[in-house]
Parts: sequence; C-alpha cells; structure tokens
Amino acid sequence: MAPGAVETGAVTSQIFPSDVQQTLDLVGIFVFALSGGLLAVRKNMDIFGICVLAEVTALGGGVMRDLVIGATPVAAFSNLGYFSTPLAAGLVVFFLHPQVERINRSVQTLDALGLGLFCVTGTAKAHDYGLGSVASVALGMVTAAGGGVMRDVLAQEIPSLLRWDREIYAVPALIGSATTAVLIAVDHLTAATGTTAALTAFLLRMFALKFGWRAPRAWHRNGSRTSEE
Repeated sequence: MAPGAVETGAVTSQIFPSDVQQTLDLVGIFVFALSGGLLAVRKNMDIFGICVLAEVTALGGGVMRDLVIGATPVAAFSNLGYFSTPLAAGLVVFFLHPQVERINRSVQTLDALGLGLFCVTGTAKAHDYGLGSVASVALGMVTAAGGGVMRDVLAQEIPSLLRWDREIYAVPALIGSATTAVLIAVDHLTAATGTTAALTAFLLRMFALKFGWRAPRAWHRNGSRTSEE
C-alpha cells in the first residue's frame, strides 16, 4: 500500500493487475503528450516548448491530484517511465508533426480512452487516501482533464473544457468519476465495473465529437442567448 493511504484492505485504485495498469497509464500519457506537443507546434514553439507542453499535458492532472492527497513523491517523478514517455511523444511530434496531424482523429479517440481511464483511477486513488465521494470525484476529473487545462494556460489559450465552441470534455470525465465513486460506495469496484465506468466516459466523449455535443450557455431573461464575444 502506498505511504499515506488509508488502511482499507485492498488498494481500491489498483483496479487492474499492476503490469496491465502501468501499460494503460503509459499509453494514455503518451497520447495526452501528443496533444500537448501538437498545440506547441501550432503555437510555433521550439523543441523545448514542445516537450514542456507534452510533459504538462500528460502529467499535470496526476501531479495536481497527488499533491492534493499527499501522495509524495508524486508518481510522475518516482516512475521514470511516466516522466520519459511524454518526452518521447514530444520528440515524435517535433520530427513527425505533419503525420501526427493527419491521424488526429485517431489521436482524439485514444485521448478519449485516456480520459476514461484516468477519471476512474484518479477517483479511486483519491478514495484510497481518505477523501470522501465528492472530493474523490473532483480529483478524478482533475486527473483526467487537469493537464489539458495547464497546457492551454501555458499556451495562452482559454482552456478547451471552458470554451462553448468545443465539444464537452469535462462532462464525460465527471460522469466517469461519479460512476466510480458510486461503485466504491457500494463496494463493487472491480476490473469489470471499472472498465465499464471508463468506457462510459469514453463513449460520451466520442459521441460528443461525432455529434458536436456542447454544454448549454447562459440565457438572457428574455430567452435569447448571450452574445458571442
């Protein structure tokens, strides 16, 4: 059991066998890093900027979660694979960004899978460290989407999950995290049910991309939408 975790028997966040979970984590980290690197290219950053945005996008959410729950040293820095994988993705983007842009749809699909995985494992890890359901759900969302927010801020962009003209991203993470919290509360979080929660978030994100689902915006009292500025 990780230092600082609450003694509750089995570690909830170890949903899958350790080698399987680490492989899934690394795949998710790699794809998140690709999206950070691509934004850096669009912003005309040099190789250092590309690697920084790749690292921040891939690891930022997990770092914020671990700092909040006191899981130190954070996993991103205690596991060399977690730290080096975004660097590899950054170099791939640096040398092959036209090819990566051409498969952007595939990158978005894998990104949605990472979103589903990380909202589940982030929620479960927060629970392991003694947080209640609401806080665990919040940190599940942070794990899944926090790196993207940090990426956009560093690139001087309005975070994608706050923009009305982008398909919903945080909402699928919220639903996946909330589903995980319910499964924990009824003592029924297993590899099968955790996978179901992750796939729920994944499918919601994919449907949002396909059908252009967006969160509702504010309305004036006379019923018209606020002006787009």
